[in-house]
Amino acid sequence: MAITKILARKGRLDVGINYVLNGDKTQERVLTAHLNCDPGRECRQMLDTKRAYGKEDGVQYYHIIQSFKPGEITPEQALEIAKEFAQEHLVGYETVIGVHVDKEHIHAHLVFNSVNADTGEKYHSNAQSYYQQIRATSDRLCREHGLSIIMKGGSGKAVSYIEWLRQSRGQPTFRSMLETDLRTAIQDANDLGHFFMLMEHMGWEISHGNRLGFRLRGQDRFMCPGRKNPLFTEEGIRAATQSGLEDIEAGRRPAVIYRPAYKPFKKYPKYTGIMALYVHYLY
Repeated sequence: MAITKILARKGRLDVGINYVLNGDKTQERVLTAHLNCDPGRECRQMLDTKRAYGKEDGVQYYHIIQSFKPGEITPEQALEIAKEFAQEHLVGYETVIGVHVDKEHIHAHLVFNSVNADTGEKYHSNAQSYYQQIRATSDRLCREHGLSIIMKGGSGKAVSYIEWLRQSRGQPTFRSMLETDLRTAIQDANDLGHFFMLMEHMGWEISHGNRLGFRLRGQDRFMCPGRKNPLFTEEGIRAATQSGLEDIEAGRRPAVIYRPAYKPFKKYPKYTGIMALYVHYLY
């Protein structure tokens, strides 16, 4: 599978190119390729294209990153997929490709000129072009090469690369913690108001806008889990909790569900004397 993202850059072209071609990351530039430009003259040719069409301002280049699942692909396969992607999606754009192998996960970098060398048109990136072109092309190439894809469906089911990476390593994410707390609060709540109170006691700030949003202290943005799961919309939560009081009155559930009290992690005590000597030689 491959996680893709695109970045628009207004900085110097040579900085982006040198990063992609870094010999320490690309096995001394063995894992690199060029499209519509020559090695060693990439930056000059891109700048000449901008001058020729009078489009030297604004976004200077775009940077596409393809990050592959650890253990599922070789560096050579990643380079081949990146080259096929560039030949299909970046026709006429001067492009530099580098596969970086300095991390646990193999990832391909594509830096390309914002101005098309054949037509003079500037590349424009938006959410629609990302999902319908970049991600769709990347997913198809992954399938053709026998790789899995990150997730099926539309943009509403996309996850960030950092979130996917933490999930693949079995590490908690803010979103997974939120969904766990949401399910606990729905199970314990007697009605919608009680649900909101429980979520606030768990430390979540709540936004009652067009979509129900939650965030912890220190987070910049609210997360809206109702986009993916209708259960976490206000209507879904109300429907799931509306029978709470009736169940309590009928004796089908207790008024309060007791849970084990939270116990913070305690460090192991510092060993001294003979115990310290034993642990020292043991480990």
